[in-house]
Amino acid sequence: MEEAPLIRSLDEIKRVLFDLLSKAPELKDFLHYVEEAESARALDKKTKELVSLGIAIAIRCEPCIQWHLYEAYKAGATIEEVYDVIKVAVCMGGGPALMYSLKAYEYAKQLYK
Repeated sequence: MEEAPLIRSLDEIKRVLFDLLSKAPELKDFLHYVEEAESARALDKKTKELVSLGIAIAIRCEPCIQWHLYEAYKAGATIEEVYDVIKVAVCMGGGPALMYSLKAYEYAKQLYK
């Protein structure tokens, strides 16, 4: 079975990230913080990934949209929850977030076939 373009793109992001970490190991401390901040505590993993997805849309970070949408999907987020996140992100980010919500929507269509 052929992987969806989104997955190949995430694999490429991760490959480059780990390559960078081999040359700038100080960044590993930041990634450790991210892992801790995104782990389940008062909020579960799915909720945190949906929050991160909304922020990624609002701040217009396409790799972040890909990453957090995929992680939300893996954590059990429904397509309806993704649509709600898109709506709130556009409320907070306006027109530019609306344009990046199209990217989230296209990636979601790939994941939720």
